[in-house]
Amino acid sequence: MDYLSFEAHEGDDGIWTLEACASTPAAQHATVMAEVQQVLDWARQQFPNSHGPVEDGADWLHDLQVGVEGGQWHAVTLTLAASGRFADAFLAVFGAL
Repeated sequence: MDYLSFEAHEGDDGIWTLEACASTPAAQHATVMAEVQQVLDWARQQFPNSHGPVEDGADWLHDLQVGVEGGQWHAVTLTLAASGRFADAFLAVFGAL
């Protein structure tokens, strides 16, 4: 990953939050989105049929926010809510700050 660096936090409820943000000029936006797709593809392959609310027993849920700041900078935030087993596998592959 060149643009997405994840921060990882475990909540008191045992649910992990994995979050990455990137703000780039328009020329790098496609590369950032390719990294987002790489993460989501990995999650779908490694944890198929377990996307949904983690508090209801699923392994992962994602939220993707994309916007333009000041007319030039593209901001991307990818947040994953994760079970412990998803977080362990994710961090082994993608790491965290």
